[in-house]
Amino acid sequence: MTSPTRTARLQAEDRRCLWHPFTQQREWEQEPPLVIERGRGVYLEDTDGRRYVDGVSSLWVNLHGHRKRELDRALIAQLKKIAHSTLLGLANVPSIELARRLVTLAPRGLTRVFYSDDGSTAVEVALKMAYQYWQLRGGAFRSKKSFLHLGLAYHGDTLGAVSVGGIPLFHERFAPLLFPAYEAHAPYCYRCPLDLTYPQCRVACVDSVKDVLTRHHQDIAALIVEPMLLAAGGMITMPPGYLSTLRRLCTRYRVLLIADEVATGFGRTGRMFACEHEGVRPDLMAISKGLTGGYLPLAATLTTEGIYRAFLGRYEEFKTFFHGHSYTGNPLACAVALANLNIFARERTLQKLRPKIAVLNRLLRPLGEDPHVGDIRQLGFIVGIELVRDRGTKEAYPLTERIGTRVATEARRLGLLIRPLGNVIVLMPPLTTTVLELRRMVSIAATAIGTVLTPRSGAYGRLRHTPP
Repeated sequence: MTSPTRTARLQAEDRRCLWHPFTQQREWEQEPPLVIERGRGVYLEDTDGRRYVDGVSSLWVNLHGHRKRELDRALIAQLKKIAHSTLLGLANVPSIELARRLVTLAPRGLTRVFYSDDGSTAVEVALKMAYQYWQLRGGAFRSKKSFLHLGLAYHGDTLGAVSVGGIPLFHERFAPLLFPAYEAHAPYCYRCPLDLTYPQCRVACVDSVKDVLTRHHQDIAALIVEPMLLAAGGMITMPPGYLSTLRRLCTRYRVLLIADEVATGFGRTGRMFACEHEGVRPDLMAISKGLTGGYLPLAATLTTEGIYRAFLGRYEEFKTFFHGHSYTGNPLACAVALANLNIFARERTLQKLRPKIAVLNRLLRPLGEDPHVGDIRQLGFIVGIELVRDRGTKEAYPLTERIGTRVATEARRLGLLIRPLGNVIVLMPPLTTTVLELRRMVSIAATAIGTVLTPRSGAYGRLRHTPP
């Protein structure tokens, strides 16, 4: 009797011991999982040596490709000094240097950096800062205890972040645990909640936000928004002028603006931060994902000097922001984040990205003629392809048909790893992806869509798949 292969043993141990995020484990246990062991550039390699294009940057975190030499070296160099020391009562060199760099890169006015561990915790920090800020201001401002968010928004999985989320599938089950918050319409042009068409609509969806602020601004501490794009909600791009209007409304009604740049930050949209597209200066900004180039968990919440100074006082006044994590400002992560920012400057990452964004747009255009593609949404190197049963009526596929998952499975067979959002196929490649690699990625995605939805017509022909 032959012994199981190494891959089979790992797959068995995974099914026996691991609980995967956002995964129905009953289904997971029925199929052998793909076990990734190595990465190089935009490719991932499994335990059997097969290579795949990393079409979603390992869940939107990888920027410069896997095994980037400069990031490897930065991690090793810091490890030779110290792996971790606390920021509670001490300081460390990489966290100081990174904070200084972040302040110089962030939208003007953000002068203070508070570290945490991931996107959810960065949002939690922003929510708690906003709440405590108004309490410290005192007087009538103490009524500002609630928050406003958009429908279809996603800001993380911790309870505060879930409280300001707008995706029922993810959030409804935990409703008894959450604090109440106000919700306004999502700016979803393809499925406009007002049944209007852009640009004739004159961005009327923003009136929903204005209405809530007009009636409840005295109770609202902050509006939280993913700038320019609702990511997990389906890669829904905002119409031009929407974000800047939110900024003006928040200023008018004395409500803080929290920009959740966890998914959109660090070049994903073609700018370092998505707020830059409309010159918006938030009062607080949450960042994570691409901060370390996809190497280590690290997050930060940036805020203004005015908010920071509201927390200053004598020890016995207890104005302190009582929040912190064991690994806050971890030196290893901060050192890699610094190297990540150095790469942006030295390699002119954003400048080189612009022509590739245009190429990606051209490559996607033929897909727009497919009868099962309802909408293609692109912002920089972020793409959402919404699949529909009927293009004329925009009828969605029932989730029971698992269209997105089936397309992703076919794409994997052809050498592309993607993770859909329901019926929305997501492409978010590393920023260093070449034009040739972009062409291959879009070709595989198109072939997978054609195979799953029109298997007999062969709308895109058969892709001649040769391993890279």
